[in-house]
Amino acid sequence: MADKVKAAAVAEAMHIRDLTAEAARSGAYLYPFKGIVYFLSHRSLWQPLLSRIGPTLSLGLSVTSAMFFFTYVPQAAVLAFTSGPMAPISAALLVLSESSTILNALSRSFSLQDVSLVDTFDGTLIARGHEALVADGRQLSTSGKKGDDPIARLGKLLKRPFTKLSPHALLRSLLYLPLNFIPVVGTIAYIVFQGKRIGPIAHERYFQLKGWNARQRDEWVERNRAAYTSFGVAAFILEMVPFASLALAYTNTVGAALWAADIEKRMSTASDNFRKQDGKAE
Repeated sequence: MADKVKAAAVAEAMHIRDLTAEAARSGAYLYPFKGIVYFLSHRSLWQPLLSRIGPTLSLGLSVTSAMFFFTYVPQAAVLAFTSGPMAPISAALLVLSESSTILNALSRSFSLQDVSLVDTFDGTLIARGHEALVADGRQLSTSGKKGDDPIARLGKLLKRPFTKLSPHALLRSLLYLPLNFIPVVGTIAYIVFQGKRIGPIAHERYFQLKGWNARQRDEWVERNRAAYTSFGVAAFILEMVPFASLALAYTNTVGAALWAADIEKRMSTASDNFRKQDGKAE
């Protein structure tokens, strides 16, 4: 039995090592940070956030402040038995995790239920030259000239990909919270679990614009599981920043669109190379 347990532990460790290496090679974890830089350097993409800046900031401030006021001290007291001197830091991370989970649920259900995140995603794709892809999901203005504001070109949505967070998904996220009571390792595991969950969600709009069904989407995500998990981990950590999580949801959306644009570019290049090789063979 001991040998079996040891072998299982070694196999799991090797699996985690391989996934980590694959995630590092993908570079997907960099896109949330690229999204911040791209967003700040492209003023035209600010409009969706600015249109929701009041509700966004007030909701983030209210939820995070309330969570720290009502839950920080009790949770720090409990964590003192498991984390020792690290209890204050662990409790702060736990409260931020809880706040991020609640804010995600509220934002998907209320403040961001409009098309502001969709506009941000589509506008970024247009800015990167993928008008044809976006046109599959919404009407676009064709009267503008090259270099015009990409947000201003966005017309009526033909499909609405962003849906409310279901009670089941929210409950599942909350069930992972006790992991934070395990010092360091538990918090890391919680963040990885959340990253695995939210990574594919970041490309929900992309999958819809591609016209993929559930099977195609699941197969793609499974083939790129490490990349999506690493993107989700980076995005989730950013959205744990106090009072700025909802604003960073927009930059994460920009990062997801930049990643989608690069995927499209690689697919197009691979397709062109295949056609050239096929032509030479004939």
